[in-house]
Amino acid sequence: MNLAEPGTESQVTLVSPSEHDLLVLWVQLPLLLVVARSLGQLMQRIGQPSVVGELAAGLVLGPSVFGRLWPDGFDWVFPGDPVQSAMLLTVAWIGVVLLLVGTGYETDLGLLREQGKAAGLVATGSLVVPMAAGFGVGVLLPSEFAGENGQGIVFALFVAAALSISSLPVIAKILTELGMLRRGFGQVTLAAGMANDVVGWVLLGVVAGIATSGEASIGDVAVAVLGMAALFAFALTIGRRVLDGALRGATRRRLPVAGRFSLVVVFALALGAVTQWLGVEVVLGAFVAGIVLRRTTVPQDDVVAVVETATAGFFAPIFFATAGLRVDLGVLADGDVALWTVVVVVVAALSKLVGAGAGALSAGMVRQEALALGAGLNARGALEIVIATVGLTLGVLNDASYTVIVIMAMATSMMAPPMLRAVVASWKGTPSEQERLRREEAFTKNVVLRPTRVLLPARGGTGSIVAAQLVHHAWPEEAPVTVLAIGNGGRPDVSVVCDVLHDRELSTTYVESDDPLTTIAAEAALGYGTIVVGAGDAGSGLSPLVSGLLRSSSVPVVVVRSSEEDGRLPGAFARAVVPVSGTEASRAAQEVAFGLGERLGTEIVLAHVVRDHDERPAAVARRLLDRAVELAGAVGARTQERVAVSDRTVDEILATVREVDADIVVIGANLRTFDDDDDHAPYLGANVERLLEECDATVAVVAIPPTGTR
Repeated sequence: MNLAEPGTESQVTLVSPSEHDLLVLWVQLPLLLVVARSLGQLMQRIGQPSVVGELAAGLVLGPSVFGRLWPDGFDWVFPGDPVQSAMLLTVAWIGVVLLLVGTGYETDLGLLREQGKAAGLVATGSLVVPMAAGFGVGVLLPSEFAGENGQGIVFALFVAAALSISSLPVIAKILTELGMLRRGFGQVTLAAGMANDVVGWVLLGVVAGIATSGEASIGDVAVAVLGMAALFAFALTIGRRVLDGALRGATRRRLPVAGRFSLVVVFALALGAVTQWLGVEVVLGAFVAGIVLRRTTVPQDDVVAVVETATAGFFAPIFFATAGLRVDLGVLADGDVALWTVVVVVVAALSKLVGAGAGALSAGMVRQEALALGAGLNARGALEIVIATVGLTLGVLNDASYTVIVIMAMATSMMAPPMLRAVVASWKGTPSEQERLRREEAFTKNVVLRPTRVLLPARGGTGSIVAAQLVHHAWPEEAPVTVLAIGNGGRPDVSVVCDVLHDRELSTTYVESDDPLTTIAAEAALGYGTIVVGAGDAGSGLSPLVSGLLRSSSVPVVVVRSSEEDGRLPGAFARAVVPVSGTEASRAAQEVAFGLGERLGTEIVLAHVVRDHDERPAAVARRLLDRAVELAGAVGARTQERVAVSDRTVDEILATVREVDADIVVIGANLRTFDDDDDHAPYLGANVERLLEECDATVAVVAIPPTGTR
């Protein structure tokens, strides 16, 4: 470290690019963006993902087309100057970092754990077979293709590394645009692609060490492998807590999305810097950061939306377009170069297909999944061009072999989407996968029952336990829960509440407060999807705390009032009554009840009461019930229907509860508040309030706040 002498001033010297350098950059960026987006949209019109057109934009603007049609213009726009190239590539690399943050956020570790064996075998097959094939091709390639430092085994090892790597950014973009990221094989493809990249970059480091010093450092390899394992473990434990704490603090201070976006980018760049230092690659650090972001307790969908918008709208097209700028298809006029280009492309494509497919089949995956994995992992993309550039810089490659590898990268990336689409065009997945995808699609249309984080304020009483049971049995397994234990003079015992929720992602926060309403409101402001709260026993009415929560909440609140038998816990929820109307709140209540039906087999009694003076035809009631039955059928819940004509709606519902011996009533309420001189009490409606007072069974009120407050 250089320390300034006493009495002198130290300063950082920043060398600014020239005015001409900046002018060229401002021309490069819009030109690349326009061509990449235009070709990307063209590809989408013919049924291909936009990444194919964005990759092709580099070929069009490179020496192959633009350079031949207008050589002087090409030399001015893309001069190849180191400063100029560095500025453009910096923008492109920012794009790939953001792209991998978004991809990591969509990566489901739970799903990967389920497919752990498949991911391991596919990763192994998709590495070993291409690596062996690449080494064989490297041995067979004429010496004229090797650079001055790439003779013999060094050159062959470099080709092996080049063929083994898959481009995680390109794979992610393809799977996302084709709507296959949430497919089982899509998640396995991401896991195998990450493994490919790690091993490939480590192998590249070995080859680079041999090329520069004549020997490889086993220590460097060990540092890279163990360092990545340590980074992943650190990121999912300490790193997650650090990011979670920072985001919780930022959200409590009502920091706008731009501020939280900055926190996420800083975290991603920090992990990326570590992976780059390990000699792997910045994109893997960004990918891990996205995985961690998904697992924080503070939902950050708005931040991820900003990341995805910035990436798709500007950064990613620039990154993919720059990939082909150095490719000159003119060298294919040389017969030997053209022949070996075809050989390398065919060997690269087939070896990935065979290796990944063999791994998938040995893991018990079906043939279509094996082919889809082979097609997806074939994409080498822009990272392969980075590898080729490294080889050219080290003298392992020359211009001819550089062009062969870059064309291979472009060709495999462009053939991956149509191959993938052809393989899965008529294959919707295994029955279990179809069921999972159907559930995920249904969740996107739900009002309340979504896999978003649930806040459960608790003090450990019967009401809290019953509320936990409802969440445990009704909400999807993917929905994490935060138990907010509020004490006043002592730590509440919420162990039973936590035991009920033990098999889902659970976090427990203990807070000492004499103002629990303010405490709950502050926690709820962190971005929860739903609040579920216990409300005591039958006949007790709503406590001031629950009333205040209903009055102030901007998200749906489910109030669970336990049955009249003191201490009785409805452990089975064998039968539920759901009053049906045409409101959004009624739809939300149906979702909760049908969640019980799907997970527990609860029989749902759909009750609709028509006033005897109502002039509406019976067909209206029929339509409402038919919609409810359709919603129940979509999740496999069993239903029966009851229609009554009466002016006494609550009496009919109470009679139905007694007749069918229901354990629980789930009813929706559109929350309304009326300002008065007392407590501005929330109004749930006369029917709901009577049910809370008089019903013997447990009652769950799904209260939906006014639209303007959400």
